[in-house]
This record gives sequence, structure tokens and C-alpha cells, in this order.
Amino acid sequence: MTRGLSWRSFDFILLGAIVLASSFGTVMIRSAVAGNEVLQPLILRQVYFALLGVVLIFLVASVDYRYWLALYRPIYLAIMIFLVTLTGFGQSAFGAQRWFQVGVLFLQPTEFAKIIAIVVLARYFEYAQHQPRDLKWAFGAVLWASGIIVMILLQPNLSNVLVLSVILAVMLWMNGVQIKHVVSAVVIGAIVLASLVALSVLGVRIPFLQAYQQERIVNFVVPDPNDTYGNRYNVRQALIAVGAGGVFGEGYGHGTQTQLRFLKVRHTDFIFAASSEEFGMVGGVLIIMSLGIIVWRCIRAAQKARDVAGSMIAMGVATLIFFQGAVNIGMNLNVLPVSGLPLPFISYGGSGLTALMLGIGLVESIVMRHKQMEF
Repeated sequence: MTRGLSWRSFDFILLGAIVLASSFGTVMIRSAVAGNEVLQPLILRQVYFALLGVVLIFLVASVDYRYWLALYRPIYLAIMIFLVTLTGFGQSAFGAQRWFQVGVLFLQPTEFAKIIAIVVLARYFEYAQHQPRDLKWAFGAVLWASGIIVMILLQPNLSNVLVLSVILAVMLWMNGVQIKHVVSAVVIGAIVLASLVALSVLGVRIPFLQAYQQERIVNFVVPDPNDTYGNRYNVRQALIAVGAGGVFGEGYGHGTQTQLRFLKVRHTDFIFAASSEEFGMVGGVLIIMSLGIIVWRCIRAAQKARDVAGSMIAMGVATLIFFQGAVNIGMNLNVLPVSGLPLPFISYGGSGLTALMLGIGLVESIVMRHKQMEF
């Protein structure tokens, strides 16, 4: 056993928030399928994945996280093989290669790639902690992340490319990237973003973007007020659902937009809107508070980690959960473009939930081996 390893150090507050969020998500998925016989099996699958996830948290927590850091090369190679294979042979959704089908299950390597990217980057920042914070140091991190990012971009899956880019940026910032490099990156990013928006609005096809992705950008920037049943339909229904919920909601299983199936993809992308309709503002606040507690405990673990690698893993997981949650909720409230990113621990998705549970297991492993201070 490693010095400092004790199940008494296990973060049960973090575990409790995870159980609360995933339980609420399962309950909402049951309501969101709205009696659809095709979607009914998803309820039981989510229950199984949630239970499996809790077991995984304890299993991963019992293993020293530095063991996974030592295996960074083979796990990086393995996920790259999966992503390369996915790009050529995976099942498609919305014009992108998203998953492998294994029996009745759908495996999404991209969800696990985000956790592996966090581990690999954490190992890099541990290794390079004494190097000068120059461009060579920054490019070293970018190089490790770019392999996974490029393969995900080729699917194409722009939303998860953005997630990984944000995680990389946060890690660079936490490790002391120079301000002049930050300013340069922000300027370049702003130019690229403005170019993407301008070209999309002008109707120019961009090679690495699908047509539907450009349509989402256009519909957010210059929405067509007459487009009632087209590309803005889902967002309109989500806003109606949120507004109809009021403070206390219309009651579980009684949300009009949800139960009459006006609200589409209500068990995945727009589950926040479905929750707000049936549980009102109270339900929305409950979701946000649960995710807030999870992010807070991950950041707390990062502060108390005994080394740079542990701190970066915990901070990477915190960034992943915060960013995906913020983008999904913003999408439901029409303050951000529709992205397809699920709401962590709430939306349906076996691969996404399992990957997040693995990430939480790593955070718990860091907590159990924290430096000898009060946690």
C-alpha cells in the first residue's frame, strides 16, 4: 500500500453528488422516453451503466493513479488505434463516425479518449514541470493532445475537439504558460472563429465541417424568424419546455412538450429542458448544484494532490465536467449554439457515463493518496 492510502480519505461527498446526479438522470430518462417502445430499453441500460460506474469508481480508486501514468504510451496507442478504426469503420450519426456497435451496445471511443488525453497531458506536465515556460514547452503539450484532437476532428466531431482544446488550455494556464503566448493564442483563435462564422453565414463550404454543423452556426448567429419547423425547431421546443416549467414544474411525467414528444432528443441533448419542464426551476437548480459540487470536489482534489500529475488529472476532469455541463445547459437555454454535448451524469449514454465514472475514480485515487494535510 502507498503511504497515505486509506478508505477513510475517500471523498464520499463527491460520490454522493455523483449518485444523486446519475439517479436523477435515470429518473428523467424514464420520463423523457415518454412511452416510446423503441426507447424503453434505454432506461434499464442506463441503470446498469450507472451501477457499473459506481463499481468502477471504487476499483479505479483502489489503484494508485501513478500506475496509469506509467502506462501512458500503451493506452495512448490503444485509443489512437480505436479512433483510426472508428474513422473508417464506425457507425455514423449526423454525418460523423461516432461509435462501434457491439451486440446491443454502442461503444464511443471519443468519450474514453477525453479521459486518456487528460492522463497523457498530466503525465507530460509532470515530466516537464522544471522546463522553461517557452514555446517548446507549450508545443510539447499541444503535440501530445493533437494526435487525439486530429482523429476526432476527422470523424468529424467538432464539439469534442473544442472540449479537448479547453482542457489543454486550462492545463497550460495552470502550469504557468506565458501571458504573451496566451494573448497570441486568443488572437489566433478569435480570427479562426470569426472566419468560420463569416464563411458559414456567406454559405461557403468549409472542408472539415459538415453541412449541419455550419447550419447550426448560421441558425445561432442569424436565426430565421420564419423557420418554425426547420433547424431551430428543437431549440424553440426546449425554450417552451423550460418556460412552461415555471418554478416548481408541471410534475413528473406530466411535461407537455416532453410527454407529447414535441421536444426531440429529450433523453440526451435536451434532457435539461425536459427536467426543467417537469421539475421547474427547482429541478434545474438541483442539476446545476449537483454538477457544481462535483466540480468543486475535483478542484479540491487538485489543490491537495501530492504531485503535478495528480493535480492535472483532477483539474482536467473538473474542466471536462464543467465545460460540457455549461455548454449543454447554454444550448438548452439558447445562449450557445446546439453542439450535441451531453449533460454529464444526466443525459443518456453508456460510454459517456462510464468514461466520466473512470475519471471520477482517478480523482478519488488522488484524494486517497493526497499529501499529508487535512483534506
